[in-house]
Amino acid sequence: MFKLSEIKELIKLVDQTTVHELEIENEGMRLSIRKPGRTEVVNVQTPHLSHTYLPQAQPAALAVATASAQEVKPAVADNSHLHRIVSPMVGTFYRSPSPDASSFVNIGDKVSDKTVVCILEAMKLMNPLEAEVKGEIVEILVENGQLVEFGQPLFLVKPE
Repeated sequence: MFKLSEIKELIKLVDQTTVHELEIENEGMRLSIRKPGRTEVVNVQTPHLSHTYLPQAQPAALAVATASAQEVKPAVADNSHLHRIVSPMVGTFYRSPSPDASSFVNIGDKVSDKTVVCILEAMKLMNPLEAEVKGEIVEILVENGQLVEFGQPLFLVKPE
């Protein structure tokens, strides 16, 4: 069985490398880690089944064809100099403290390391997320109300 600390460490390692997917099986448990930003197309076809009863017939099998995964191109061409603010948890991303309030930050806003940039809701708890870096918001990578994953980039910041 996998320990939570081991899973977190594996997620960090995958996030820091060019590996896009990792699958591990240990003591009958299977762990699969995938980076966000990849899409897979899966086509499932079921064979035509006759209503005729055949006593010796085997159950029909499903044919599954998987197309190769395609990278989603980042909106900013060269973002190697930009700081990524990533989600520290799985939750729902909110740009403002309430539906009728203005957004915490917008593109072009200057932020300090203590500036709250969004709220992540997890299990009905609202968790403010701070910028962790001084700079300018260059891009907001997710939509308001979108479900985000652990380690998923949320903002790109041009550090000062």
